[in-house]
Amino acid sequence: MKSERILVKIPPGVDNGTKVRVAGKGGAGIRGGGPGDLYIIPVIRPHSFFERKGDDLYCEVPVTISEAALGAKIEVPTMDGIASMTIPQGTQGGQLFRLKGKGIPHLKGGGDGDQNVKIMVAIPKEISEADKDLFRKRSLLYKENPRERLTGGR
Repeated sequence: MKSERILVKIPPGVDNGTKVRVAGKGGAGIRGGGPGDLYIIPVIRPHSFFERKGDDLYCEVPVTISEAALGAKIEVPTMDGIASMTIPQGTQGGQLFRLKGKGIPHLKGGGDGDQNVKIMVAIPKEISEADKDLFRKRSLLYKENPRERLTGGR
């Protein structure tokens, strides 16, 4: 038995439970045979911003009420840096948008997963009296009931 430090290249797309084979670095073979292979099973730490599901990434991005209502071009973090994305007018809180090819590389090659961006409408915690008046005026102009489908229109 001996101890040896080796450098192992972990391929892109590896996930928890994926076996990475290192040829010829395992135990000695029987009856003078060559050494076997070493198998490494990496444990991937969770990311602070992205959640991984297979090769797809999920994240939540806050937007202002105005950006959601009027539509906007926003910047979104990706694994490759910042990407620009357009959210359409009338975007709802919790709505999911896909950034194609911005996820994790497929382990066997052939492209990348997608990044799914969940829009979170950020409501201001402190609202001035002028802003309160604007919200009141807006509620008088539009009589929609966002819970209408929950009660069957009653």
